[in-house]
Amino acid sequence: MSIRTRLTLWYTSVLGATLVLFSVVVYFILLYTLLKGVDQPLEETANKIVAQSRAFPGQLTSVEIPPLDMFQSPGVGFIQIWTPQGELVQKAGIVTEPLDKDALNTQKPVTHDVIVRGVHLRVLTVPLQIEDTQQLVGYLQIASSDLRTIDQARRDLLAILVSGIILALVFSAIVGAMLARRALRPIDAIIETALNISRADDLERRIPYTGPPDEVGRLTAAFNEMLERLERLFRAQQRFLADVSHELRTPLTTIRGNVDLLRRLGGADAESLDAIQSEAERMTRLVGDLILLAKAEGGGLPIAYEPVELDTLLLQVYRQARVLGTGLEIKMGEEDQVTVLGDTDKLKQLLLNLVDNAVKYTPKGGQITLGLVRDNGWARLTVADTGIGIPPEDLPHIFERFYRVDKARSRAAGGAGLGLSIAQWIAQAHGGHITVSSEVGRGTTFSVWLPVASNGEGLARSPEPSVLSAENARQ
Repeated sequence: MSIRTRLTLWYTSVLGATLVLFSVVVYFILLYTLLKGVDQPLEETANKIVAQSRAFPGQLTSVEIPPLDMFQSPGVGFIQIWTPQGELVQKAGIVTEPLDKDALNTQKPVTHDVIVRGVHLRVLTVPLQIEDTQQLVGYLQIASSDLRTIDQARRDLLAILVSGIILALVFSAIVGAMLARRALRPIDAIIETALNISRADDLERRIPYTGPPDEVGRLTAAFNEMLERLERLFRAQQRFLADVSHELRTPLTTIRGNVDLLRRLGGADAESLDAIQSEAERMTRLVGDLILLAKAEGGGLPIAYEPVELDTLLLQVYRQARVLGTGLEIKMGEEDQVTVLGDTDKLKQLLLNLVDNAVKYTPKGGQITLGLVRDNGWARLTVADTGIGIPPEDLPHIFERFYRVDKARSRAAGGAGLGLSIAQWIAQAHGGHITVSSEVGRGTTFSVWLPVASNGEGLARSPEPSVLSAENARQ
């Protein structure tokens, strides 16, 4: 659930709870006020009747009660006098049954809502007692007129409150969503900028913000400041790699030239010259790889996307692999006709890096197999060997720069740990990826997945790379 949705729900919930609480308070205050307006005439009438009545101990029939009809008013509809034994002594109104039968045993005045003959009444029951002895001599029941007007007002108020709450919640949800969207719009801009930077490797982008210096404004400023610092660091790293690479080229060229000169003059030990030349060549390859990666990261390495027949390209790599793999059996496996959009030179370099990697870690007499198959809209190029394999704990790191499983052997074979990093970058630049399956002592298979070209259209989107096998391993 997004923050915008959560904010809207929280805002609507808080407002709804507030409105419900307010409505309940208003409803009961109004109800209390209406009922108080009904109870007051009943109490006043009861006080008048009690004040004008005289009771004699022992005989209820001797109680002197003024005529009840004189106490009727617009707010008082029915009046009754009952004996403790439940006999009706006197009444005002047409009702002859008790107005509130359950209250004829009360010891203090009580007020109840009752339904008499289908009519809603408010009934006050007052026990009649002799003041000196507190002897109960009867009950006085006084009922209000029909309460249909009050009941209708209560129903109308309840309907208005419920409808108002619903409309207010709907309105608040719409307004809250709009406000949340407006408030979080800079956050969306931050997300979009971050995604664009990640996709395009463009650290020059910044988030435009013209709002107030609130929390979102400070977040935007902090993000822009972070981007500026990252850009400086990234540019410094690129310049460092480029400068180091270019600075190393000159002494390496000088070393190789002097080695050739010494060989021609014959004034140095041949074994020492071979070691110097080998290291110079290794350093030259390392510098070349560093320059390639620096250009790739800086966006200065263009890729020409043209139709490439992978079967033809694989055959070229196969011929070069037979030259590189002296003492190894180089063979072709499955070979389909597949065309992709890409850069022929870069794809060839990718495959040669994988072949060179297989040659370095496959003992003499081993086998390297190249293959190409079409698999559900993807071209799968495979380079399989019967070499030493990769331990499972090293599989997640083999595409990292300068990472070598067998460091001593890699250095002796002339490896710098950049070949697989370059291969991975080329595959990703073509919308693909590389997966690996390996088993220690039995060999490794690298699979390059590239989207198949369809009617000259752009590249397909690369799916998530397959998980490296934990049971297989190498390099």
